[in-house]
Amino acid sequence: MSVCKERHSSRSMASPKKKLQGLVAATITPMTENGEINFSVIGQYVDYLVKEQGVKNIFVNGTTGEGLSLSVSERRQVAEEWVTQGRNKLDQVVIHVGALSLKESQELAQHAAEIGADGIAVIAPFFLKPWNKDVLINFLKEVAAAAPALPFYYYHIPALTGVKIRAEELLDGIQDKIPTFQGLKFSDTDLLDFGQCVDQNHQRQFALLFGVDEQLLSGLVMGATGAVGSTYNYLGKKTNQMLEAFERKDFSSALNYQFCIQRFINFVVKLGFGVSQTKAIMTLVSGIPMGPPRLPLQKATREFTDNAEAKLKSLDILSFPGVKDGNLEACS
Repeated sequence: MSVCKERHSSRSMASPKKKLQGLVAATITPMTENGEINFSVIGQYVDYLVKEQGVKNIFVNGTTGEGLSLSVSERRQVAEEWVTQGRNKLDQVVIHVGALSLKESQELAQHAAEIGADGIAVIAPFFLKPWNKDVLINFLKEVAAAAPALPFYYYHIPALTGVKIRAEELLDGIQDKIPTFQGLKFSDTDLLDFGQCVDQNHQRQFALLFGVDEQLLSGLVMGATGAVGSTYNYLGKKTNQMLEAFERKDFSSALNYQFCIQRFINFVVKLGFGVSQTKAIMTLVSGIPMGPPRLPLQKATREFTDNAEAKLKSLDILSFPGVKDGNLEACS
């Protein structure tokens, strides 16, 4: 572990080696059939993201990773394994350290710094909730202070936390209170709020990462500098094609890619789509066993997986052996 610590010992304050941008996969936590964490496949998972999906940044122990369903000890072990396996392969490993307990969150933040993570993110506490911006910032400030050399990101996901404090309001003057603040993961469909995060902070070089995969093109138009999401685990290559089209101002192609991705997401949402189903799809597409989710989530049904597989084949998003070309629904 001493080797890991060296990466940050020379930093007096948080300055990422480079800005967190592009696609960031919200990683799944692989589990065995009896609900224990399956650390043995994480190295293979890293290689799959980099080589097959072209994704070199990850967001660990978030919603997709069932971070809040894991014990503190498990979260530490998962974070450490991703940092270890990602060394010299991944660009940035951001660890979500949010918790209902300030002490647990601080412990996880300090641990992330010790193992050589590239940043930490924190969700708003969602049981005993902060009722205004100042209260939320006081909580976030205390967590950030536990890892003063690490870039700090706020994870805005009001639909799950019930904390409706607008991100634009939170960002106003935040670096005065939290000097390590570097940006946010914006997992909401409110483009007015997101647009104003961009518009009012364009001189501050924040990483403003959009978190609604099926609406990413809208986020890019509004000025998103990158994106964090679960579908980039298995649709990273297709989404990167959209980013490339957008960068070269080929908006027609970018829109076609977004519509292609939407066709799949729209289909699975109607079937019932969440973390359990994400695990099943990733197992199907990557061939790496992600296992079941942890209670209270239930394992995806075989029917769901069969339907998702048929849809992926019909869209020709992924190459499956034995599938004929010339499909009418296939994405260009």
